[in-house]
Amino acid sequence: MIEFLDAVAKNSFLQHALLAGIFASVACGVVGSYVVARRITYVAGGVAHCTLGGMGIAGYLHEVYQWTWLSPLHGAVAAALVAAMIIGWVILRSKEREDTVISALWAIGMAVGILFIHATPGYRENLMSYLFGNILLVSGKDLYLIGALDLLVVGIGVLFYNKLLAVCFDEEFARLRGLSVEFYFLLLLCMTALTVVVLVTVVGLVMVIALLTLPVAIAGRFATRLWKVMVLATGISIAVTTGGLVISYQPNLPAGATTIALAGVLYLLVLVGARVCKTT
Repeated sequence: MIEFLDAVAKNSFLQHALLAGIFASVACGVVGSYVVARRITYVAGGVAHCTLGGMGIAGYLHEVYQWTWLSPLHGAVAAALVAAMIIGWVILRSKEREDTVISALWAIGMAVGILFIHATPGYRENLMSYLFGNILLVSGKDLYLIGALDLLVVGIGVLFYNKLLAVCFDEEFARLRGLSVEFYFLLLLCMTALTVVVLVTVVGLVMVIALLTLPVAIAGRFATRLWKVMVLATGISIAVTTGGLVISYQPNLPAGATTIALAGVLYLLVLVGARVCKTT
């Protein structure tokens, strides 16, 4: 622990990693609570895997056409929002099975991303690291974008708290109150898409769903009001992302996988503790 703190004081990349983890945790706590309440984790999974396509295209344009202002995270934002709107339209309007469309977008997004990554000349490890996450690669430029996305989703989540709460728990009541359920549902999907982009930098595409849901599931064991779940889930997320960095630093383990493993162990301990308390 002391060695890690000394390294943080000396190395900017560790400082960026800690800040990225905190930003991601705040978005995770707020938006993850809505996602779990509305039971749309499968949508978040589809959006997460579509982002690889946007990252691959952005990386290709950056390297081949010298669009130096474009980063993989810009491509991830665009792909995530497009995927969220398509899925939202299918759920609300189309007669197609939503699970089929989500699976198709999932596969197409991954395939497009891999094809463009393969076609991009030069060093491609940075792009491939987004599959499993590498929080240590977060740059200062990425951190500004992550912070902006974090402020946006948290601001929307707080500003429209009552409306999103109604849409998540009782659509009929929301309609009777004159709310545009379709609009707020699409807004929630867009918030989820942006949160997924933030979480991708921490744990990667493959493990986004775990970080989006596990802290909320743990928090739900100790709080019943949604805003309390958000606050507690944010604290738990900060603890596991920071703990993942600390634990993985000395043995040089993957920080993203360590973070998810830590969250999983904590969740299992809470479940076992709850079961023991019930039987005693």
